[in-house]
Amino acid sequence: MELHLKGKVAVVTGASKGIGLSVVEGLVREGAKVVAGSRTSTPELDALAAEHDVTVVAVDLSTPEGPEALVRAAVERHGRIDVLVNNVGATKPRESFLKVSDEDWLNVFGLTFFSAVRASRAALPHLIAAGDAAIVNIGSINARLPFPMVVDYSAAKAALTNLNKALSEEFAPQGVRVNAIAPGPVRTPFWTAPGGFADATAAAAGTTAQEALDTVVPQSMGITSGRITEAHEVADLTLYLASPLAANITGAEIVIDGGQIKTL
Repeated sequence: MELHLKGKVAVVTGASKGIGLSVVEGLVREGAKVVAGSRTSTPELDALAAEHDVTVVAVDLSTPEGPEALVRAAVERHGRIDVLVNNVGATKPRESFLKVSDEDWLNVFGLTFFSAVRASRAALPHLIAAGDAAIVNIGSINARLPFPMVVDYSAAKAALTNLNKALSEEFAPQGVRVNAIAPGPVRTPFWTAPGGFADATAAAAGTTAQEALDTVVPQSMGITSGRITEAHEVADLTLYLASPLAANITGAEIVIDGGQIKTL
């Protein structure tokens, strides 16, 4: 399917791995020019930059100045922005709400929510100028399905869901569509990294991290499809929402969770 993204300029946050890296891969496959923001790069992202029009910007997106610096680099490099993908976000497993300090809350909100606020604020004048532009926010089903192990992350994603709707209301009349994707568990370093959620689940279930991802998580979370989502599946949906094919979709939040959420 032709997504008509060739020549478009896209800014992607949290682009070095996981969903962000898959989004960059998809965008360059469609012929887009990508400015990829991340605290550090990876061999996979560097390989894309060596072969395609990908500009890697080393930036701390949790800081007040980080997102603005990323957007400025994109405008300096290409003179315009057509797409912003707010993807960056992180947390770690917690035993209890009582174990989450003020510093933890501030760190998670800084990276997961305020990065999107700041990147959107910096990019919107350029998106409006470009016309027929798009913001895609990578949220989470945890926004509506809070999980005690990630109470701060769930709250930050709920705030992002609200921001998504507010931005869509204000800026759709100015030619900028704003939509969100709410994934369930995705096979990314968020889960697979040492000490991450797969390890925590495996320890509780007395099994391996691989078995936890392949069997324990789908069963325990009631994922109807019987498997967790792959990063490229979220990326494919991101590209569609960023493309002119989704020209009359704005203010939406599309769930990709294998049927985990059972309510209407």
